[in-house]
Amino acid sequence: MLNTFVVHVENKPGVLTRVASLFRRRAFNIDSLTVGRTEKPEVSRMTIVVDADRDQALRVEANLYKLVNVLLVENITGKPSICRDLAIIKLAASHVERSQILEIVNVFRARVVDFDTDSLTIEMTGSEEKIDRLLKVLREFGILEMVRTGVVAMRRGIKTEEVAMAAEAAAGNGAATIAADDNVSYSV
Repeated sequence: MLNTFVVHVENKPGVLTRVASLFRRRAFNIDSLTVGRTEKPEVSRMTIVVDADRDQALRVEANLYKLVNVLLVENITGKPSICRDLAIIKLAASHVERSQILEIVNVFRARVVDFDTDSLTIEMTGSEEKIDRLLKVLREFGILEMVRTGVVAMRRGIKTEEVAMAAEAAAGNGAATIAADDNVSYSV
């Protein structure tokens, strides 16, 4: 089962390497890894998607908390959340095919970001499944190049108490201990 982890870390050099190494050492393949800044310049947010059963996911969460620069780990799998992926797709497009492609783009609520004499570049944001369906339809036109960002995810609603506590700790002394699950002990 794919698990989506949202990990808040200190924005310092080497943190990404330590997190990725943890997954390598535990022999987990990262399906998607996205890292970006947050509303606080000293905190970065990682969205990590990994295939793991429940027990493995709990171990991953506990091991992430053992890393020095990790402030908060939240497994949002099965929780109300918003998950999006971005794809930019360059297609070979003759003048005859352009109208067909534009119809498909409209159906999928994507948008054209670049026209050239023999190509067309499309941008789409949505669920991984929706982007996969668009790609399946566009393959017949000849995909010249494609890039995807990986999943970014956020829980729905207001910030949870745990996220608020971690953000305060990151702004303050840079360390927090948060017990989100009674079955796992966490340490920082």
